[in-house]
Amino acid sequence: MPCVTPDDAPLLADLMPWSVAPPRLGRGWPAAPDAASLRARWDALLKAEGAEREALFLPTRSRTQHTAVGQLPGRDGGTEKLVRATGPCPEPVRVLYAPFDEQWLIPDQRLIDAARPELWRVADARQVFVVEAGPARGAAQDPAGPPLLATSLLPVLRTGRVRPLYRRPGAAEPNLAPGLTGHLAARLGHDTSPLDVLAWTLAASRATPAGLAVPLTGDAEVWARGVETGRRMLWLSRRDGERPRLPGGRRPYVRAPLPSRPRAVRYDRDEETLLFDEGRISPVPPGAWDFEAGGVRVLEAWCAARTEPAEPGTLAAIRPAGWPQAWTSELLELITVLTLMAELRAQPAEPAVPDPVTPAELRAAGVLPVPSSARRPASVLDSHEEGPEGQLALI
Repeated sequence: MPCVTPDDAPLLADLMPWSVAPPRLGRGWPAAPDAASLRARWDALLKAEGAEREALFLPTRSRTQHTAVGQLPGRDGGTEKLVRATGPCPEPVRVLYAPFDEQWLIPDQRLIDAARPELWRVADARQVFVVEAGPARGAAQDPAGPPLLATSLLPVLRTGRVRPLYRRPGAAEPNLAPGLTGHLAARLGHDTSPLDVLAWTLAASRATPAGLAVPLTGDAEVWARGVETGRRMLWLSRRDGERPRLPGGRRPYVRAPLPSRPRAVRYDRDEETLLFDEGRISPVPPGAWDFEAGGVRVLEAWCAARTEPAEPGTLAAIRPAGWPQAWTSELLELITVLTLMAELRAQPAEPAVPDPVTPAELRAAGVLPVPSSARRPASVLDSHEEGPEGQLALI
């Protein structure tokens, strides 16, 4: 698709009006590629006392051991001040820590500078979070990286804003401009679901000086092709259901065992091989190694997060003694996902969006501008949340 402007394509900020700033951890140690390390870090923190415990915690202006905060929605972490905390580690949860990098997090608001509870309230098995991963507003688009990421996990990436597809748990109340799906259905001649709109958005969104724009079309055939591409991108990003596979001759395999503690990771482009010291994984196509998101090579960053040493004596230095087999399985699947994503991005784009649905048309139909209430979170009162020091939280 050609470059678009806000004059001929609506902005994502109007089509998915409710957005939340990305969570801010404030310290790295409450997240890790494995859950066992997090439990060991928690135990080490609680065993330390006085100045040693303070130094391990890594206080900030937002969080110290004396900060009073409530439970994260749907979680069972303690609410006493951390300086008095006892008991086991809150059960770690899977999160999207970096683009295409699923890690684990201790879901305890006492450890997180800005946890964004409004995201936790709507996180469930049917939710899809859309994360802006491209350049900042006004910057030139990075053609190597997708402007949007999608995930079923709670995202804790330090990128752009997060837009849940649904404003309430249970896939209730789509986070779409009121009347958008009805207007598109009238133009296309068939019903259009919120997931269809999301799929099209993943496939069609483009950066503009005003922010991400989403060219919309009333052409049913073009819409169907875009939705099909976006649905495949969504499947690869969420990695739910049937696992992605490549044809037999293209599947990545461990050709030489990975060492227990790889010191360096290199890529041999000619051999299409990922080298972990003497360990070898191939084939790894250049498209997978070169795949970028948020301005970084995804595969290189994933490997670095598991091989770069942490500062001795810190909680982050508590990690597996060797390279877990689970990481190898995750790596092989990640290579597969990035290979398939790169192939999707390499497909020829539509030369233009025929029969465009413009912002002017959406304004005339009453879809835009969206009401101010659509930009605020819905009131979610499905469960009680414990406030600081065991008080009842009022939402």
